[in-house]
Amino acid sequence: MSARPGGGSTVVFHIGHDELVVRQRYEVVSIVNDLLIGLWFVVGSILFFSDSTVFWGTCLFLAGSVQMVIRPAIRFSRRVHLRRIHPDHGAGDGAYDF
Repeated sequence: MSARPGGGSTVVFHIGHDELVVRQRYEVVSIVNDLLIGLWFVVGSILFFSDSTVFWGTCLFLAGSVQMVIRPAIRFSRRVHLRRIHPDHGAGDGAYDF
């Protein structure tokens, strides 16, 4: 995994001779989180149809609820960006962004 120079929000995963490029990583994390929330609630709802699977349905509802709490943390992380200030470079240099 590597970040492309100058592409602060681009992450590249090298898989053999191919590469997977993820742009706007906070947006991607938010979308994956939302998909998982929906999955947990749908599967949890199905598990509530049988008395023998109610426990696992409840666990999935809890997982979905925890991820609902994570949503604002992802949005906050997207808005607030931590950057390392290096004495050899100007404060506007994006090469040390996280």
